[in-house]
Amino acid sequence: MSTTSSTGKVPVGAAEIYYEIHGDGPPLVLLHGGVDPSQTFGTPLAAMAKTHKVIAIHLRGHGFSSDSEGPWSTEAMADDVAAVLQHLGIGKARVMGYSLGAAVALQVAIRHKELVEKLVSVSVAFSTDGDYPEARQAFAQMPDMAAEIGKQIAASPLAQLYPAVNWETMMRKTGEMNQPEHDWTEDIKTITAPILLVFADADSIRPEHMVEFWKLLGGGQRDAGFDGSQRPASQLAIIPNTTHYNLIQSPLLTEVATAFLTP
Repeated sequence: MSTTSSTGKVPVGAAEIYYEIHGDGPPLVLLHGGVDPSQTFGTPLAAMAKTHKVIAIHLRGHGFSSDSEGPWSTEAMADDVAAVLQHLGIGKARVMGYSLGAAVALQVAIRHKELVEKLVSVSVAFSTDGDYPEARQAFAQMPDMAAEIGKQIAASPLAQLYPAVNWETMMRKTGEMNQPEHDWTEDIKTITAPILLVFADADSIRPEHMVEFWKLLGGGQRDAGFDGSQRPASQLAIIPNTTHYNLIQSPLLTEVATAFLTP
């Protein structure tokens, strides 16, 4: 684990958004997946902090960030990220997000274009039809199972790591946030920052959707040419022998992300 140089909380409405800073170099906002920030803020954070000043942000209601009344949305969480960057005086940063964090990262690039230099989007769909039906079904069942799942998590080591989290509320809000259908096709087209799309080869996202996402960014349109001059600014990576649930731990992920982010 990288040494933490500072931590803090930024008030955003009734919530307080926690952040910690690791490493030195160009600023990189790192956004975790749903439920468990420690998945992203362990080995992957340490790897990225070798080349960047990593600002690891706990999304509202997760980890050490507090929550507020009302539902969650990736748009509101993106505004939380913008508030943290404003608080830190960071005018532009590279952003890397995984799963829920990747959805939030995309919304940062859509809603706060001036803040994003480059973006690494790890394992997320730009529309709900990109997910396999079983993944959608799991979210649909989550609110009704929130009390049971929350009780199980409350008895786990994860609860000791983040003792202030209301696990039942987290599971209910996670399920509810993922109920409405969305399609960000037109919004994705407005993003000005280069994007590295990363997926697992056995992801929860359909491979056809991965290609569709890549095409939205200008990829897959033609041969790049012998010298590569016709390739788009964005990139696509599919990491072998991984799933949606363990992709974040792959050393190859941090290798390709570092290569993309580093000029």
